[in-house]
Amino acid sequence: MNDPEIGHPHSVKMAGFQSEPVEFSGSIQPYGLLLVLSNPDLKILQVSANIEDHTGIAPQDLLNHSLQVLLKTSSFEAFQQSLKSADDFYSLTLPILTPTDERAFNGMVHRMKDFILLELEPALAPVETLLFSLQAQVRRAIAQLKRESSLNEFFQLAAEQVRSLTEFDRVMVYQFDAQGAGAVIAEAKEADLPPYLGLHYPATDIPETVRQLYQQGLVRFIPDLGAPAVEIIPAQNPVTQRPLDLSPIALRGVDPCCVEYHQNMGVAAILVISLVKDETLWGLISCHHRHPKLLPYEVREACELLGEFVTSELSNKVNYEELDYIVKLRSLQSAFVESISQVDNLKEALVNPEPRLLELVNARGAAVCLEDEIVLVGATPTVEQVKALIQWAAPQIRDTLFHTDSLPKLYSDAIAYKEVASGLLLLQISRVRQYYILWFRPEVLQTVDWAGNPSDSVQMKAGGTPSPRQSFARWQETVQLTSLPWKPYELDNALDLRNAIVGIVLRKADELARINQELERSNQELDSFAYVASHDLKEPLRGIHNYSKLLLKDYAEALDETGKNRLQTLVRLTRRMESLIDALLKFSRLGQAELNLQPTDLNPLVDQVLKDLHISYPDKHPDIRIPRSLPTVACDPVLINEVLTNLLSNAFKYNDKAEQWIEIGFIEDNRELETGRREGLSSDSQDPISPSYTFYIRDNGIGIRERHLEVVFRLFKRLHEQNLYGGGTGAGLTIARKIIERHGGQIWVESTYGEGSTFFFTLQ
Repeated sequence: MNDPEIGHPHSVKMAGFQSEPVEFSGSIQPYGLLLVLSNPDLKILQVSANIEDHTGIAPQDLLNHSLQVLLKTSSFEAFQQSLKSADDFYSLTLPILTPTDERAFNGMVHRMKDFILLELEPALAPVETLLFSLQAQVRRAIAQLKRESSLNEFFQLAAEQVRSLTEFDRVMVYQFDAQGAGAVIAEAKEADLPPYLGLHYPATDIPETVRQLYQQGLVRFIPDLGAPAVEIIPAQNPVTQRPLDLSPIALRGVDPCCVEYHQNMGVAAILVISLVKDETLWGLISCHHRHPKLLPYEVREACELLGEFVTSELSNKVNYEELDYIVKLRSLQSAFVESISQVDNLKEALVNPEPRLLELVNARGAAVCLEDEIVLVGATPTVEQVKALIQWAAPQIRDTLFHTDSLPKLYSDAIAYKEVASGLLLLQISRVRQYYILWFRPEVLQTVDWAGNPSDSVQMKAGGTPSPRQSFARWQETVQLTSLPWKPYELDNALDLRNAIVGIVLRKADELARINQELERSNQELDSFAYVASHDLKEPLRGIHNYSKLLLKDYAEALDETGKNRLQTLVRLTRRMESLIDALLKFSRLGQAELNLQPTDLNPLVDQVLKDLHISYPDKHPDIRIPRSLPTVACDPVLINEVLTNLLSNAFKYNDKAEQWIEIGFIEDNRELETGRREGLSSDSQDPISPSYTFYIRDNGIGIRERHLEVVFRLFKRLHEQNLYGGGTGAGLTIARKIIERHGGQIWVESTYGEGSTFFFTLQ
């Protein structure tokens, strides 16, 4: 295997184990040293016990002293400056002062919340010479990888290039599957080593905590798995009063289970490079060596750069065998869609000729379900079994698709027909109607080559200590109740077929939906235009009004009566125009503001509206009739207040009877309505939103002629002269209708000319 924390006892999720987080605390590897510094004064809080081996200075002579004891003044100041401008993690080179000389160290700085971690390792070669050689080698490797078009050969070349850089005995490219298990897809090795190419490793080999570290793009290097661990002095961090969490650092110690695992493989040194694609751990480049091997820091950086390039190229490389298959599927789909577009019967179009439907996703059988009618094609379960299968699978459909290559493991009834349907791909054509296409694949007994028995990945020693498996010899497993997996482009082909069917067979419904969307968008644009236009019109209108009044005031003596009358008419018209613009502004805002829905008792709302109207119309004293208490409904109280105000003010104004009355009530069941006249709604319409209440405001006023019942809700539509019945803009009913429709209801009117009118509106 290839992971340094493989089989970590705190992370393996198996029977008999408890899953706990890995802290990676307490020790580091001896090839480098660690200092924990206070922030910002850079006092040394903790050191690794091997610091004297590298610097000749004992730990007790450094603790609680400034980092300056190890650096020249200029180097210390440069380090301080770097902390102000750098990221939370960065690398640098530090010249460390020892009692006898000055030594160059490669450093990595980790700025934590409460302190700074500084890990150092001795520079192994003249930096300039080494960097020049590495840059040339990496450039050549990248140039060769760019020229490689085959995906398999690309990974193989990547393994060879990393092996050339590191000179490790074995380098593997390792890819994870959806379950977290992985397989070796490329390998470069010494000739005498057994091959691992094609072998699989269980997901338990890499604990979740370690996967998360790799997902951050960290390179893991262990030059000597047998080297003794180096303790941290003191063991408790003085700031946190806890053991130090070393998970962010490259020098962190190695778990004994990991050491034993790799030693069982005959491995003494490892280097692991993360391959992270779209923020997901795609795979690893894993390097093994049979003897301890110390790589310069610059070489590891070069390997990390090469790994980043490999990751960036993953999306650009193509498997040509897969490309040929994709082209074939697309060609089949084009011909199939063309054939179903030329016929009227969907069922006949889908199942004839039979092989074409199956070839679209490389299936052996299919079932076409159109409501209660099911047609079977090829090798399938029975009709009754398909019906039961749809009932089980339908709730699990996500984005119109459900698929599995292990149906009997998820749905026990499918064991009875595993020979024809161990794999299922279910496509939902319509969310409204029961339209499905199901494709089936038979059981395929598959042989998987594992690197050792995956069930033995971690065993328990006496005393409860985990121990990794001893053998990594090829171990074969026969997988049952499973079909060939559905490939991503086969799933895409199924989805594309659905889109084609919707476009062809459900064209009218889709066209209606499109028209509705366009209407909604146009209405929104119209609302926005009305708002902007009416808002902008007020400024020049106000100027006309003001200048007209100034002319009347300043030039009254110079004007004759005709001139004065005309200016007064102009002033009156500008006021009228301003009222119309205000109404238009109010109407346009209704399409833009959010509804503030809340439970609202309509009784106090009606009472307040009536009080306001009695003040506005002091000469009007109609008899107000409310047969029963009004209900509480979910609505926007401010907007419904506007509706009640508009309807009741009309009832106040448009009444010339000696004894006037207004009745306000509601009907709980819409079927109580005698006529059911609703604007734009036929008597047999099935409204998806069924109002709970139909409210009405009835009066004995002047009434409305039948030919005008449809036009009274139009904007600025008045049925009388401006100077009759108290004036008005003709926008009140339009605004009321807009508000009710935004609540999901309808509004309409019934009237007998000369006898009175009843306005109805619905709310939930």
